[in-house]
Amino acid sequence: MMDDYLSEECGVFGIYDLSGKDVAYSIYYGLFALQHRGQESCGIAVSDTMGKKGDISSFKGMGLVNEVFDEEALDSLKGDIGVGHCRYSTAGESTRENAQPLVLNYIKGTLALAHNGNLINTPFLRNKLAETGAIFQTTIDTEVIAYLVARERVNTSSVEEAVAGAMRKIRGAYSIVISSPRKLIGARDPHGFKPLCIGRRDDAYILTSESCALDTIGAEFIRDVRPGEIVAITPEGIRSDTSMCIPEEETSRCVFEYIYFARADSAFDGVGVLDTRLRAGRFLYEDSPVDADLVVGVPESGNAAALGYSMASGIRYGTAFVKNTYVGRTFIKPGQGSRESSVRVKLNVLKKSVEGKRIIMIDDSIVRGTTSDQIVSMLRAAGAKEVHMRVASPPFRHPCYFGIDVPVEEQLIAHGRETEEIRKMIGADSLAYLSVERLPEMVRGLKICTGCFTGRYPMEPPTEDIRGEYEK
Repeated sequence: MMDDYLSEECGVFGIYDLSGKDVAYSIYYGLFALQHRGQESCGIAVSDTMGKKGDISSFKGMGLVNEVFDEEALDSLKGDIGVGHCRYSTAGESTRENAQPLVLNYIKGTLALAHNGNLINTPFLRNKLAETGAIFQTTIDTEVIAYLVARERVNTSSVEEAVAGAMRKIRGAYSIVISSPRKLIGARDPHGFKPLCIGRRDDAYILTSESCALDTIGAEFIRDVRPGEIVAITPEGIRSDTSMCIPEEETSRCVFEYIYFARADSAFDGVGVLDTRLRAGRFLYEDSPVDADLVVGVPESGNAAALGYSMASGIRYGTAFVKNTYVGRTFIKPGQGSRESSVRVKLNVLKKSVEGKRIIMIDDSIVRGTTSDQIVSMLRAAGAKEVHMRVASPPFRHPCYFGIDVPVEEQLIAHGRETEEIRKMIGADSLAYLSVERLPEMVRGLKICTGCFTGRYPMEPPTEDIRGEYEK
């Protein structure tokens, strides 16, 4: 992922094997499939539904899934029910203490909880909990959710009811997976910002952020969790609580799941990710055609839109970039006095592919613009005659408060600037964005959030940027 690009917050994975088999390895491979959603930390927590109630084994650490876990660690995690998590932080520090899942011991027993998303009323809830004696061990809003569920559980007859009670208090974006001693529970916020789906493999049921994780472990997709729905998986099957659901016309899925975050082989709410990106490319051609010799994508998420543009235009699709897949998010970046560029470390241009050609370069977004500037320069240095940039999303003009790491407005290149001014800043021969009006058609009519493009959010945003509220 490029330094100037967006970042997701998390991926969640939960599994309950009703036949009693250990699930740690399945969670491990599921997290592998979700690694693109977060590379800072990861963790697994499991328990045995037939064992002593309240015993949870957990292991978590900083880094990629294959860096944190080895066979010894996985073999130590015995149990037939559990949850896993991979994290990229948009709120709270990047520390081991903030790694998930969170394991909570309370008067009713134990819970292991993993969360994807961002709450917008965390400061208020955190202060209220602190006033009544809560002591926080982390700086993440997931702990607020865990406290609320635990407190609600004291006065309810089930974990599902406790989750519903917590959902009445929290506001924002979330998909939650919880393992209790005898149940696996999943919940999705009423607006449906973050995805969550249900799968099955033999006698095991799975809850996870993306359907690609089901494919990885050989599970079949059953259905998506509805926005606002709470599901509980028990030996008796799947129970559903839809009391928190809102009318479909009021839902607002994050459109960037389709544009960028999700893996191309995933699907959410009946719409395939690859199809949306191909359509975005086709719309870019229909609305902003340009004569050229070659259409290329900026890897990886720009590739599908570039293919869509090529298919619609008849202009040849090609490869202009080689990506160094062994460079993670946290590699040591070159200092100001160094000739090396972070972009050049991650991407290299194939000179023979672009030399003497008019290039249409497709990317999923432009955030600050610094990466686009460098990539255009790299193409020109490799001999490209012209570089025309097309962007498979509208201009970013506003921050996101619902789980995307979008900078403040002053750092967004499109904030307060017209397209022509941005074109000059990045050095392209032409520049065009996907229009906001095309987005509903791109996702086949699903209700989506466009706040980062339009400034019109599905709920009242906080009056200040809360994402770094509790960072030390």
